[in-house]
Amino acid sequence: MKISHRQHDKVEVFELDGEVDFHSSPELREKLQFSVQKQADRILVSLKKVRYIDSSGLATFVEALQKVKRYNGLLVLSELAPAVRSVFEIAKLDSVFALAQSQEEAYALFAQNQKR
Repeated sequence: MKISHRQHDKVEVFELDGEVDFHSSPELREKLQFSVQKQADRILVSLKKVRYIDSSGLATFVEALQKVKRYNGLLVLSELAPAVRSVFEIAKLDSVFALAQSQEEAYALFAQNQKR
């Protein structure tokens, strides 16, 4: 899996390409942890190019979400392919995570959250 990371409009943006599984989750966890340690208020993870996610991938996102919520940050997952979205739905995590259809929708969620 390839992980690109950049900052855009005060948002930590991660774009993933490949499979989020047992082999790639440790690297993803490490990169997300860097943003969590500096308490980034807004973290966006684009899953547009992710074709597959397993339980270790889900666990990586759950762990990051728990840590981000501790300091009142917001983690948004965007552009989930149908196969990946169905894994979140089966695990009942679609109601736990902020999911966005596009990066534009994710930025709108960040703006809504900031007003509160």
